Amino acid sequence: MKWKNVGKQPCSIGRSLSVLGDRWTLLVLRNAFMGVRRFDDFQAVLGVTRHVLSDRLKRLVDSNILKKVPYQGRQERFEYRLTEKGHELHPVLMALVTWGDKWMDEGRGPPIIYQHKSCGHQITPIFVCPECKEQITSRDVIPMAGPGLIFEGEDSEDENSTNAG
Repeated sequence: MKWKNVGKQPCSIGRSLSVLGDRWTLLVLRNAFMGVRRFDDFQAVLGVTRHVLSDRLKRLVDSNILKKVPYQGRQERFEYRLTEKGHELHPVLMALVTWGDKWMDEGRGPPIIYQHKSCGHQITPIFVCPECKEQITSRDVIPMAGPGLIFEGEDSEDENSTNAG
């Protein structure tokens, strides 16, 4: 399968990767969550070429993860701000932070700690069941087919079921 077709699969991870699946996109998002909004600031922090940064920002805007907001009157200049869809990627990035802090810190500890605004405590994100509130690991989950598992060329109803009876 070609990379350009990964987003057409009935796979939530593949669909997500079709937008987020390269290192620069995730780093752009990391910086957006840290308050970076302007093209030149993204470029200065990331050290990425203008062409690559422009491409990643365009993809994020086209996917409604970031929106362009004008910030200068006479010359058209924009800030890139997270949309609601973009803000919902926060747990994804925090999961990567948690994994990186545990497995990739080379014994130095986390480079950034996160504080909960409301109570002031340092947080480490955990994944919990919304019903029983127990922490969940990969060993606690059973993947099952969902309603969106339809491959190209298939109908949502079985053709034989309409002829039965």
